[in-house]
Amino acid sequence: MVGKVALITGSAKGLGKKTALMLAEQGCHIALNYVHSEAEAEALRTEIAATGVRCIAVRADVSRRDEIEALVEEIRGSLGPVDILVNNAGPFIRERKLFADYSQQEILAMIDGNLVGTMLLDHLVLPDMRRKGWGRIIHFGFGHAAESRAWPHRAVYAAAKTGLVSFTKTLAVEEASFGITVNMVCPGDIRGRNKEISIREARGLSDGETPLGRPGSGEDIARVISFLCHHDSDFITGNIMDISGGLDPIRPWVKPS
Repeated sequence: MVGKVALITGSAKGLGKKTALMLAEQGCHIALNYVHSEAEAEALRTEIAATGVRCIAVRADVSRRDEIEALVEEIRGSLGPVDILVNNAGPFIRERKLFADYSQQEILAMIDGNLVGTMLLDHLVLPDMRRKGWGRIIHFGFGHAAESRAWPHRAVYAAAKTGLVSFTKTLAVEEASFGITVNMVCPGDIRGRNKEISIREARGLSDGETPLGRPGSGEDIARVISFLCHHDSDFITGNIMDISGGLDPIRPWVKPS
């Protein structure tokens, strides 16, 4: 992957940051993206650039078409066309509430940020990928998203992500002949600091909710994304991959007595 240009949305911190660092280790030039976390993005840009690859940090809200277009143009002008697109960014309302209690603004923001923006960003990078005959697109879902089950108190988020499941599979079929793969990773319930820790660090922690017995880490997710982006992973496309340690977010695991 040396010399490939990778755009990771929402990459100033969390899972996006860990993914950016790992792809940089593989030799990719990195385009970071943020909305509010400018200081964190600049610090990460400096860290990645010090490894010898090129790196830029661009502010853009992926739910806004005009900002997405400007994002892709800036990357093309600074680093070149996008070869790898990791659609990590997406709003999530942690407060649990019924669909009837959402405002229309919240509904539209969740759909635009998690589904429409992703589709539009994919649409913008596809022409360059087709011309090169190579590309990797990664979408983010949630555990068991492919099953499209009911998820009470998460109606809008779940609807957006399960819609993205179908789009992932369709786009994978349509773009396979152009050398472009499209896959979805579905992280488990990885929270807070754990999004940026290593697997080694996670193994030193316990998590009674996860059948594996430890929490997930950012490295767990980044390793899978790096594998999917590899040149020789071209036969893997249209897949929805759970990386959750066996955790089911809708039907929690009950520890045997």
